[in-house]
Amino acid sequence: MKIAMIGLGRMGGNMARRLMEGGHQIVAFDRDADAVAKIVADGAEGAASLDEARGKLDSPAIWWVMLPAGQITEQTIGTIAEAAQPGDIVIDGGNSFYKDDIRRAKMLAEKQLHYVDVGTSGGVWGRERGYCMMIGGDRETVDLLDPIFDTLAPGTGDIVRTPGRITDKVDGRAEKGYIHAGPAGSGHFVKMIHNGIEYGLMQAYAEGFDILKTKSSEILPEDERFDLNLTDIAEVWRRGSVISSWLLDLTAIALAKDEMLDQFSGHVADSGEGQWTIDAAMEEKVPANVLTASLFARYRSRVEHSYGDKVLSAMRFGFGGHVEMPQ
Repeated sequence: MKIAMIGLGRMGGNMARRLMEGGHQIVAFDRDADAVAKIVADGAEGAASLDEARGKLDSPAIWWVMLPAGQITEQTIGTIAEAAQPGDIVIDGGNSFYKDDIRRAKMLAEKQLHYVDVGTSGGVWGRERGYCMMIGGDRETVDLLDPIFDTLAPGTGDIVRTPGRITDKVDGRAEKGYIHAGPAGSGHFVKMIHNGIEYGLMQAYAEGFDILKTKSSEILPEDERFDLNLTDIAEVWRRGSVISSWLLDLTAIALAKDEMLDQFSGHVADSGEGQWTIDAAMEEKVPANVLTASLFARYRSRVEHSYGDKVLSAMRFGFGGHVEMPQ
């Protein structure tokens, strides 16, 4: 299929390259002309504007917007709406707020355009590993785009099938790493909760390693102090323990390079989705004690930094390339 990839940053550029490796054609646009030139050298067709991109697309045109959530995505989708033709499909694969998706879908429908929201997880490793995707939109449009999602997804790989799944009652694509979650907005809603859970998991690892490191503190009786090797602990936990995970893998990689994590400041940013998750919990009157505490811990990290905060920074850099280096 032929797709316009709008935004060629860490995620957009890698997704475009994975699609090309899978046999799809890419029309690439970014405000950064150098980013366009680099991907053109890899086989994409460049465009200097969204209008030019439309002239290079098939009908219906497929526009994949891979930009930071907020005003830049809003403006870009508005511009695409003016350049697009009836029947075209607009995809937002960033981390947009799901209520914005619902509004945009209605706005684009008035112009006879289709809107699909794709919650995308995979970070900087996605080109190699594939992207886990949670997709919102009308079924007919999502099904039309299936070859694109199938190429981007990790595939079944060597993960053991879940016992008890009844194949005629579930979405078989879930085993490949992507699902049609429901109508517009549902994809980003599921991804939002995914990121909220991510905050909680990361905070648990961070606090645990902080306790392990501080076990050598002079505030403890001398015979109760342990000088623990955190690199070895992370490694052994990766192998057969019940808390093994990709986040632990990334932590082990960071600790193997530098157990003190001096490369990281411990100032932990957030994408906004943690707060949106808590907002949703409040709207639904669902208690979310751990997720709320993990969000507030990130706020606190910007005032005072702990070793656990450096662990959080190391994980964020590991999966997403988020740079939180010492100032």
